[in-house]
Amino acid sequence: MTEIIFDVREDEVDGGYTATALGVGIHTQGETLEELRANVKGAVDCYFDETMVAPKVIRLHFVRDEVLAR
Repeated sequence: MTEIIFDVREDEVDGGYTATALGVGIHTQGETLEELRANVKGAVDCYFDETMVAPKVIRLHFVRDEVLAR
């Protein structure tokens, strides 16, 4: 695996951000984007131990829901 992609969503009710890796069981959160980035790196480091090949690139894909009222 050369790259891992996280879907990132902002919690509009409570604030902060959640990130979920696609195809891998990694989930984390952070109150700020800076904290989220650090937590994502830490979660990837914990998931991929020394027996596994860790991805070289971590991509954050920001998902934004938009609701239109009629």
